[in-house]
Amino acid sequence: MEKGLFITFEGCDGCGKTTQLELLAQYLQEHGYSVLTTREPGAKGLGTKLREILLNYDGEVSSNCESFLFLADRAQHIDTIVKPAINAGKIVLCDRHIDSTIAYQGYGRGIDHEHLAYLNDLATSGLKPDLTLLFDVDTETSMQRVGKNKDRMESAGIEFQEKVRRGYLELAKSEPNRIKVLDSRKSIEQLHQEVLTIFSCFSKTE
Repeated sequence: MEKGLFITFEGCDGCGKTTQLELLAQYLQEHGYSVLTTREPGAKGLGTKLREILLNYDGEVSSNCESFLFLADRAQHIDTIVKPAINAGKIVLCDRHIDSTIAYQGYGRGIDHEHLAYLNDLATSGLKPDLTLLFDVDTETSMQRVGKNKDRMESAGIEFQEKVRRGYLELAKSEPNRIKVLDSRKSIEQLHQEVLTIFSCFSKTE
């Protein structure tokens, strides 16, 4: 591919997005595509240190501080990992990106959405995903899948998780061409086939 693609995987904790990212990466590599898999927060280097703070710091973290830490990780990630890969013609598959910030810090923490959108734009220099796959799952199923060993974000409570889910679905309504919603209650194989169908249809329009 002369021009790379940027595809993000989104959803509440326990939705299965990481599994589907790995399956798509394997499929694409088997079919001759050059693929980079990555994640936010904490792709590598500085990001791994920021991820440790964001997910495991046991002290108080203000909502604004949390947002800026995610955005700092994003700026580093886009500039040093994502953009170079896209420019090299790779398909970049990313586990979480800008929509997570709006869903978690905007809808979940109550921070102004327009401010977050502006800051997201600064952190990414205006780069947006070509395609976003949103794996939707109800909160009860989400928490059951996560289990007892929860990180700081997963431990924020049921009400918080429900706000996050609602935020994701609102984002999907606002950008239906970019964000495609999949029902995470389906089997891994069913979801994988749906992902392949979406990718096939999307790639034909590029």
